[in-house]
Amino acid sequence: MNLNAYQSWKQRVLSLRVTAFDIPLIARNIFILSIIGKLFYGNFAASILMFPISIPWFVIQKERKQRKENHDLGIQFKDAMMSVMAAGKAGYSMENAFSEAIHDMRLLYGRSAPICRELQRIEQGIRNSISIEEMILELGKRSNNKDIEEFAGVFAVAKRSGGNMTDTIERCVDIIGKKMEVENEIDVLIAAKRMEAQIMQVVPFGIMVYVGLTNPGFFDSLYGNAFGIVIMTVCLIIYIAAYILIQKIVDIEI
Repeated sequence: MNLNAYQSWKQRVLSLRVTAFDIPLIARNIFILSIIGKLFYGNFAASILMFPISIPWFVIQKERKQRKENHDLGIQFKDAMMSVMAAGKAGYSMENAFSEAIHDMRLLYGRSAPICRELQRIEQGIRNSISIEEMILELGKRSNNKDIEEFAGVFAVAKRSGGNMTDTIERCVDIIGKKMEVENEIDVLIAAKRMEAQIMQVVPFGIMVYVGLTNPGFFDSLYGNAFGIVIMTVCLIIYIAAYILIQKIVDIEI
């Protein structure tokens, strides 16, 4: 691994925030490592030596979880902007339109939805004399959602130039909506392949468990000796490489 790759991974690790919501993910990873240690090396203690593997694995899973949350936030943001647009057409100012959107999003997604918290944050920023476009841009950067960032840029230009804000929002929402339709179509097309990939990831472990239960002692010759450890380590490396390749194939971003 070269220096740039190392620095990139270091930055990715440091940028992640581990919260209480990550405990189930960490517990699942520990459980899977324990199973791998038992199946590949004959004892659960071997999973301790594989702990370094769990760090990049957790980083990848955490980033995938964040992308899913940011994607869901983008969908909710689109609906919120549609509510703002409707309020604007009804004669509300932009500031009041965002306040009205909070009520609509609470009815649509519930009070605990991320978009409700973000709209409340924007409303609080407006009260503190922070411009709406600055708050939306900050939301886009914090959530790493390009659609929200681009919307903030267009919104800021339209507001400074005195353009029709409701028409601007309507055009932006339409573009975001079309992009999401394409994403949904892609998800539908590869949903079956993703399911197949998940099954194939479990199959090797299922085979090893089945053979171990039906033929006790079948793997004993591979446990507790250098040759067996090397063979099982090579098999594990091949499995990890196949896992990474599968994830790169099925993870399609627009």
